[in-house]
Amino acid sequence: MNIIKTHIVPDNISEIRFYDYACKVFTNIQSRKGVKKAIKRGELTINGENVSSGKWVKTGDILELLDLDINPPKTYNLKLDVIFEDDDIAIINKPAGLIVSGNQFKTVQNAILFNLAKSSCSDALKWPKPVHRLDSATSGLLLIAKTHSAQINLGNQFKNKEITKRYRAIVIGKIIDKGFINSIINEKESKSEYWIVKNINSLTNDWLSLVDLFPHTGRTHQLRIHMSDFGYPIMGDKLYGNKGQMIKGKGLFLAAVELSFIHPKTKENTIINIDQPHKFDAFLKREQARWEKYI
Repeated sequence: MNIIKTHIVPDNISEIRFYDYACKVFTNIQSRKGVKKAIKRGELTINGENVSSGKWVKTGDILELLDLDINPPKTYNLKLDVIFEDDDIAIINKPAGLIVSGNQFKTVQNAILFNLAKSSCSDALKWPKPVHRLDSATSGLLLIAKTHSAQINLGNQFKNKEITKRYRAIVIGKIIDKGFINSIINEKESKSEYWIVKNINSLTNDWLSLVDLFPHTGRTHQLRIHMSDFGYPIMGDKLYGNKGQMIKGKGLFLAAVELSFIHPKTKENTIINIDQPHKFDAFLKREQARWEKYI
């Protein structure tokens, strides 16, 4: 068991319950729901004891955020494409079809142990951990922390919307400009930005558009929902697209291709980008050739 962060409640604290106070103090936990889960799991304690989220906090209480993981995950010997790695962070290119973490064996978290070296820093995590998620069907850049300080710093950057993510997608239909999509997803405000890269003709769908997508909020399946509701579903989307828009064996045409953030140790502006997946180029080339042949 490691102590990630300790906080001593100061004098003149106003009357407040543990759950509400912890949300303000432990900002490296990215959501209020995450705080509630941490309390329930015993990862957040008061004076060394597991307590309920409704307990009143008082001056002098010692609050601790604990890392209860004792045994490392079972290693999944899958070779990953490591785009960047130093002693504090790493960035991998997650393959489509692989979940980031969960109860399954075949996850990015388990494969990380096979691909990344443990940090030599004094606050090294017992094993590197992803600091955000990508849908199973989505490929692309995934940011990983190798130290406690990097995990906290990057968590705060995500919370404060200081990390920019750019996705590349092929959508059904002809988008001719750039713009924003605002809507409510799961009772929460969500906002995405889209930029047209190019359009091509398609025998099956009339038009296809290659676009860059920028999520300004982080709702589950946000880009997929937004593009579908906007009338331009992402090619290969089994949840929000149409059956006729599936391409056998090709999956979802959505990839995270750029991350922009402040390096947690060097404090340098860091931009990491990759090319769109080969399947994007191959599919667009094939569709254009079919159109030119038959029309």
